[in-house]
Amino acid sequence: MKSTLEALEGNKVKLSIEVDESEFDRNVDAAFRKIARDIRLPGFRPGKAPRKVLEARIGLDAARGQALQDAIPEYLSQAVREHNVDIIATPDVKLLNNNDPINEENPTPSEFVFPVLFEATCEVRPEITVPGYGGLRVELLNPSLSEEELEEAIATELRRFGTLVDIDRAAAVGDNVVVDLEGLRSGEPVPGLNVDEWTYEIGRGWVAPGFDDQLTGAKKGDVLKFSAVPNGTEEEADFVVTVNRVQTLEVPEVNDEWVAANIADADTVEEWRQSLRDRYSEMRVNQMRRTVVDRVTDELAKLVEVEAPEAMVAGDLQARVQNTIQQFQQQGIALDQWLSATGQDTDSFIAGMKEQSEKAVKVDLALRAVATAQNIEVTDEDLEAEYEAIGVRVNEKTAKVRKAYEQNDAVTDLIAQMRKSQALEWLLHNISYVDQNGAALDTDTVLGDHDHDHDHDHDDAEDAE
Repeated sequence: MKSTLEALEGNKVKLSIEVDESEFDRNVDAAFRKIARDIRLPGFRPGKAPRKVLEARIGLDAARGQALQDAIPEYLSQAVREHNVDIIATPDVKLLNNNDPINEENPTPSEFVFPVLFEATCEVRPEITVPGYGGLRVELLNPSLSEEELEEAIATELRRFGTLVDIDRAAAVGDNVVVDLEGLRSGEPVPGLNVDEWTYEIGRGWVAPGFDDQLTGAKKGDVLKFSAVPNGTEEEADFVVTVNRVQTLEVPEVNDEWVAANIADADTVEEWRQSLRDRYSEMRVNQMRRTVVDRVTDELAKLVEVEAPEAMVAGDLQARVQNTIQQFQQQGIALDQWLSATGQDTDSFIAGMKEQSEKAVKVDLALRAVATAQNIEVTDEDLEAEYEAIGVRVNEKTAKVRKAYEQNDAVTDLIAQMRKSQALEWLLHNISYVDQNGAALDTDTVLGDHDHDHDHDHDDAEDAE
């Protein structure tokens, strides 16, 4: 087989492939063997009829047509590997001897001419540059609490020790109301919006835009009727809210005696304040480390100046939708029921997923660009270590993992994902982090001393087999 590569416009290339008669005849032999399994001839067991007998019975053209259907994808795959073509969509394949396209309606060319010539026009992953990636500044919430934030934390903690007391006045923001809540669409109850004797703090904004405004000023015995779009949905609901009681939260007065009697790890107000400061700071640090990769990739995606290729977006979107549906099925949730409960339709659901896919594609292109710019390469030792790591995860021997990737032509993809992972690691350790006020954050504090186990986005050995 001979092949050449020609660059075309619009992130496309053309592979021209030539197969001589002697090489193609091996494919014809394989085609005859395949046909023999499905044909019944007197005196021969299934699959055992010789080629000459089959050729006399069905003709050479039938086997050549079968050989074209079976062999061209193999030759194309070989050419893709030889020229290191990163295909992102199904190639457009044409047989050139007579310019007939190969498809179900026309599986065999009108006249067989050797050598077999065909071309494949392939859309490929664009290679981009990402100006400014090294100067990224990612904003994160400072884990250290200000005095104002500490006071808010103390107020939050004190609420746990407070007592709700009925009051005889109109409800205000910060008050609690005990209500019977009824939410309807077309006269039918909306799941999650029907409850009696529900205690709700006005100002939380938990139910729907405008819901808290309706409750503000309400008094015991009032029946409120209004329409609003519940949070997390896109379809309006009709609300009937009966106010049973209005309550205020009375919190204890804080002093050393109260702290000693009620707080397990402190004896004085000052000790409690420091304990809260430490605990809330630790929570913020953990949250920061959980979200830093998403924040970095968000900012990285903004630097990508090209549109995400639609073929890549479509592929990522299909995988996301299938994964979401599978997760719903595992939880016993039907997608149509979930859409109805959240007030969405299929189009809005897909649109939300597509935004995620567009970002994922831009991050993919950007990380590959960073890997190239930083001269990041995967050595044989790196690859072998990855095989070992995968083997540990799936409880398989390294040799079996390696064989699975090689047999499935998945090594190139694995190497690409490893380069992307290393590029992300480089970014995490070399960009700048600032807090909400623009003050610099220490990289070690942001990342911690643990190793970031980023998702390589590849299937493990058991899936590659």
